Amino acid sequence: MADKDINIEEKEIEKETKKTTKKVTAKKTTTKKTTAKKKTVKKKKLVIVESPAKAKTIKKYLGTGYEVLASMGHVRDLPKSKLGVDIENNFEPQYTNIRKQSAVIKELKNASKNSSEVFLATDPDREGEAISWHLSNILKLDENATNRVTFNEITKTGVKSGMASPRQLDMDLINAQQTRRILDRLVGYKLSPLLWKKIRRGLSAGRVQSVVVSLIVDRENEIRNFIPEEYWTIDVELKAGEGKNSVFTAKFYGKDGQKIELKNKEETDAILKALENASYIVDEIKLGKRKRKPAPPFITSTLQQDASRKLGFQSRRTMKAAQELYEGVDVEGFGTLGLITYMRTDSLRISEEAKKAASDYILEKYGDKYLPESPRVYKTKANAQDGHEAIRPSTPSITPQMAKDSLTSDQYKIYKLVWERFIASQMADCVLNTVQATIGANGYQFKASGYSVDFDGFTALYEESKDEESKDAGMLPQMEKDDVLDLQKIAGNQHFTQPPARYTEASLIKTLEENGIGRPSTYSPTITTVIAREYIERDGKQLVPTTLGEVTTKLIKEHFNKFVDVDFTANMETDLDKIESGEENWKDTLKEFYAGFSKSLEEAEKNIGEEKIVLPDEVTDEVCEICGRQMVVKVGRFGKFLACPGYPECKFTKKIVTKTSGECPICGGKIVEQKSKKGKKFFGCSNYPECTFMTWDTPTNDKCPNCGKTLFKKAGRNGRIYCANEQCGYEKESKADE
Repeated sequence: MADKDINIEEKEIEKETKKTTKKVTAKKTTTKKTTAKKKTVKKKKLVIVESPAKAKTIKKYLGTGYEVLASMGHVRDLPKSKLGVDIENNFEPQYTNIRKQSAVIKELKNASKNSSEVFLATDPDREGEAISWHLSNILKLDENATNRVTFNEITKTGVKSGMASPRQLDMDLINAQQTRRILDRLVGYKLSPLLWKKIRRGLSAGRVQSVVVSLIVDRENEIRNFIPEEYWTIDVELKAGEGKNSVFTAKFYGKDGQKIELKNKEETDAILKALENASYIVDEIKLGKRKRKPAPPFITSTLQQDASRKLGFQSRRTMKAAQELYEGVDVEGFGTLGLITYMRTDSLRISEEAKKAASDYILEKYGDKYLPESPRVYKTKANAQDGHEAIRPSTPSITPQMAKDSLTSDQYKIYKLVWERFIASQMADCVLNTVQATIGANGYQFKASGYSVDFDGFTALYEESKDEESKDAGMLPQMEKDDVLDLQKIAGNQHFTQPPARYTEASLIKTLEENGIGRPSTYSPTITTVIAREYIERDGKQLVPTTLGEVTTKLIKEHFNKFVDVDFTANMETDLDKIESGEENWKDTLKEFYAGFSKSLEEAEKNIGEEKIVLPDEVTDEVCEICGRQMVVKVGRFGKFLACPGYPECKFTKKIVTKTSGECPICGGKIVEQKSKKGKKFFGCSNYPECTFMTWDTPTNDKCPNCGKTLFKKAGRNGRIYCANEQCGYEKESKADE
């Protein structure tokens, strides 16, 4: 029995030994696996840009050794809840992380810790430099490290070139941005409470935005105060020879070579009487040639202006499409690449490679006679920042037509504009044959001029638009000195001088640029801000001040006139440029500004008074359906509406409805203009809900030639005009000048 127990015990020991052996073996195997996991994994280099689209494009060029992430814009800023600037401590800014960016910041911190190297590749301008600096602080990077890279174009060449030339953060550039931000904060936070006290809570003032509103208000006052002056012209229609182009118009000039200004009907009638039975004889013919040079490639302001004039784009829409084209799009046959260079620039510089690419295209497409004698060089204005090239296609060989199917409608239109303007800028002059005729009649002179195109040059591709298009005459008929012309018609015409035109976005941006107010990157957001804050509103393309805008501007001018002065604001912009170039100390600039501003602030607080300014109501023709009073326009959370001025006795309100001249194609009711919840304009039948007709297309004043119903026009400069009557189907192409 004992032997049996011993045997059993031996077997159990043997069993346990085998188990132990297996465990040891297993542990050894596990140890080997663990050792394999501990092999060194090569860390990637981290590149931080601003947008995911840009990150995607750059990642493609850098390959697997790099991780490319987006900061989604700014990660730090001055706090919203307080001034955030320690005025007593040398204007030290108190930056805080932007709350909504917390997830992005966390992701960037983790990626930075697990990277072998970090490169800051935000946009190549003041704002981009500041974002890189804030990132460097948050990620605890060495501020003296050469880890800042910039890309003028997001192409393989542009990205590789940028990565090959890292540099240190530019503190002068950063300090220029800090100064601008602090100046704007000081004005906004110190001035806004005065507006709350005097007008209403929630209003805000801005260093540049207040100047922009002031310009628009001043223009409106000029228009109101304008006194028209009468003047007259005399036009004659004359015939030279035979044929359909033989009749032309000549304009009265003067007598005996001296110009005469006709100021009234009496003066005009006296000359008309003297011209009765007169013979019209050609006194002189001057033939000549005139050259027209192409416009330079776009800078930010001229791109916004041309897109406004030619495409009807607001500046924000233009810059959105341009940003997308810069950051990169997937173009069929070419892959993902940035189609244009950096779009915030006021430099006209063009690289030699780009000029060569443009010349190669022109030579192949048009021939050598369309090339100038030497590549064109455009001079950048004196106060421009020359850090970037002008806006141009990054790969000129990719024509708009090649990229069209890969782009959105807006992207295509902006790319076409940029591409054509750039290629045309490197083409030969347009040459015109000009003719000027002086025609005598009883001692008085008339003049006529015309031209014909001798060589189209750059105009074969592109022509610059203007705010006021010139009305050039066509070619005059063949004439020689002493030819007697046949009078077809003579007329004296009364005219009155016209007030200056209201600003459009295009003309306002041009004015801001010419006066040195703001910088290319600020034009679009500033205009957007003053409209959003209801200081300005749009009337078609025109910018019109609201009552709030006028009252606010008047108050600011009374107490802070210096700080909304155009020259003062332009000089401040020059100071920012000097800080950027290292010529001025940014803290000294802030001290000098605040010394004058705080003094004005103290005086205003003493003199502004306690009584609130009551904004006058805009009275309408609409009558209150309850009490019969004339209704007024009020502004609520969701925009403007009509209200009875008898409130609180009468609380009747209604929507603002703008009637058009159009009629509903279904029931014949009036077409009214309305707005969706998102503020987009649409048109519907006034008989709603009985009739549910609605359209985004604009009703015209024209009737369908087939069925007599209202014609509608699709959006866009050359939008199709059509009949909305389903039984009709009439349509026609729109002309740009309609």
